[in-house]
Parts: sequence; structure tokens; C-alpha cells
Amino acid sequence: MPDLPAHTSPAFPPLHSLRPEHPHHLEADDYVLAGATASSSDATSTPPKARRPSQHPPPAIISPAFTPPATPGVSTPSDPRPRPPRSVPVLPSGTDSPRPELLEQLPIVDCEVRARIPTTTGHEMWLHVYRNNVDTKEHLAIVFGNQIRSRSLDREREGETELERMTRGAYVGRLYPGRTHSRVEAIKRAEGAMPKAQPQPQSQSPGSSASSDAGDAAAETSRTELPLVRIHSECYTGETVWSARCDCGEQLDEAARLMSSPHMSPSGGVIIYLRQEGRGIGLGEKLKAYNLQDLGNDTYEANIMLRHPADARSYGLATSMLVDLGLGGEEGIRLLTNNPDKVRAVEGPGREVVVRERVAMVPLAWKTGGEKGIKSEEVEKYLSTKIEKFKHMLTQQ
Repeated sequence: MPDLPAHTSPAFPPLHSLRPEHPHHLEADDYVLAGATASSSDATSTPPKARRPSQHPPPAIISPAFTPPATPGVSTPSDPRPRPPRSVPVLPSGTDSPRPELLEQLPIVDCEVRARIPTTTGHEMWLHVYRNNVDTKEHLAIVFGNQIRSRSLDREREGETELERMTRGAYVGRLYPGRTHSRVEAIKRAEGAMPKAQPQPQSQSPGSSASSDAGDAAAETSRTELPLVRIHSECYTGETVWSARCDCGEQLDEAARLMSSPHMSPSGGVIIYLRQEGRGIGLGEKLKAYNLQDLGNDTYEANIMLRHPADARSYGLATSMLVDLGLGGEEGIRLLTNNPDKVRAVEGPGREVVVRERVAMVPLAWKTGGEKGIKSEEVEKYLSTKIEKFKHMLTQQ
């Protein structure tokens, strides 16, 4: 079998295993697709490890071996006493950390439209649709709070009418029947509510509605906390068809819960929703991987057996979208993740976005002793693989 390209993350020692499924660590040449057979003499006389010398996995193709100093444990609090989630400071990457293989230049993104979405929980959020120069997919930004606006959306377009601006969501405040201007200041001037030379945008408290006048007036509202950000990859099975093979749907719900609460995220938050199903291999290949898992392989091994990277995702689009939403620069963000690779990858090749703190996502079943959350043998194996092979920073304590 020919050597495979580097598809794995840096070789760290295992952190913790919920249910060890294999007595040894399989490597690329040990994976055999269905239909492949070995001679009876090989099967009986030569164990797998004796056929070839042990080798360390190849280096990461996306992100470096960068691990923030600690895991905060249970850091996503629940009611009845809401409070901002505890987080762990992320130190700048040192000289000892290998450089990731990131794009030399970030993709170009453009927010085409946004709309106010009232949710079933009683909160509101803004759904943004982005286009880019890398693929033809519609990637999304789900924005909570008043202080986060898209620069490309608000940019004036030649020949555009006020109705066209409002139709694509480039307005401040709220829409209502009979509104004729996208800018609140223009409405107030037309009504004689304020002098033309001294516009004074209304002040709104964070989390009270899905938009504010701050974006149009470029108001620099002091933030009591850094905005909370979640980079979430599409998972049709976990989010739509109730799959208990992963915790993706639960993570999406938990991120929205935290960001919609002014107590837990007073500066608002953003969920960057990237259309990279199945860690970047697509839904069809993901279902093939599920079948291989039912044959006894884990999610990591299944992707390799299908000749895909263990994790084919990238985060350059997420970085560009965060910059467009005004979350770039040294002020920084809090990143809601258990994935150490994602911390550095989201920052971009020139640290266009700075991750100041990492907030852990603890499975709901772990936090509640199994009373809530996903309960299945498959999700336990999935979490175990995340910890052992993808080096996610999870703890039950």
C-alpha cells in the first residue's frame, strides 16, 4: 500500500479515554477497506505491528500543536443562576510551536443579506449569508446582540435605493410598515427630531434587540466582556435528523443559549456556520464512514479508510467573516471550543483575529450526570475518539 499524505494532528500522548476500543494505535497501513483480504499465512503468523516498524503520525496539515494552558472543566453554566461562562486565557503562540499550514492570504468574503430571526426561545438573532472567492457555498454568520455588524453589508452600493438597502438588511434599528430610510438619523431628521449637524443615535442595552444604531454611528461602546464566538461546521445528521452519533446539535444549541443571554454574554456573540459537512468530506462520504463505524472502526479511522483526511476542515473563511463583522484586531474574542487546533487556525496567518480566551464545551450528559443530553453508546465512542485522536480538551471533572 502506498504511503498516504499527512492527514492527522500532531502526535500528543492520549489524554483520557472513556471507553478504549483498541489495544493499540492503528496506523494508515493497518486500515483495510472492505473487500481487501490477507493471506492465511500472514493472518496467522505475523501480527500487524511486526510487519512494519512503528512510526509517529505525520504533522498537522492545518493547525499547530498549540494547547492553551488548561481546561476550565464545567464552564457553561445553566440557570437558575446565570452567569458569564468561565474561560481560560490563551497565551500567544510561542516560538516552540510549529507554524500551521495556513493560507498566505485570507479569502475575500461579502455579506449579501441578513434578516432578523425571532427564535423559539423568545430571543432574536441576525442571520447573515456570506459569499466568497473560494467556493460557491453560502456560509452563515448567526449574530446575537447589538454591537456586531457586517462592514461589507453596510457598505453603500452604487445606484442603490433605500428600499434595496433595507431589503438586503443594510439598515439599523428595526423595520416596520411605512419605514422609508435605512438610517435612523435620516428618519429623525425627516421628522425634525434632531438637528442635522448633531446626530445622536439611540442607546440600547446589549441583548435587548437584534440590531442597534451603534453600527451606523460607529459608536465605540465599551464592552464589559469580549464577544463570544463559536466556529461550527455543518452537521445535517446531528442538527436535523436527531442523530445520537455526535454532539454537534447539542453544541449548536448550547452556543446559542450562551450568546443570547445578556448575563452570560453581555457583548453578544457570533456563531460562524461553515458548510463543511462531515469534517469536510460531504454528507455522502460521511454516511459511508458511519457504516465503517458500525463495522468496528472509530470516526478517525473511518475517514482514513475512505482515503480522506481525518479532519479536512479549514477555517480561513471563518477568520475573514469575523474580520468583516468587526471582531478582528488586538481586542480579541472568546472562542467556544474544545479543539486546540481551532484556536490557532481561527486566528489566521497574520493573527487577524486574536483569541484571548478559550471557553470549553462540556457535554450536557456529563454536567448533569446523565439526566440530560445525548445518551448513546455511539456518542460515548465519538467523544472518546475526540479526546484520544483529535486531542480535544475535555474532562468529566
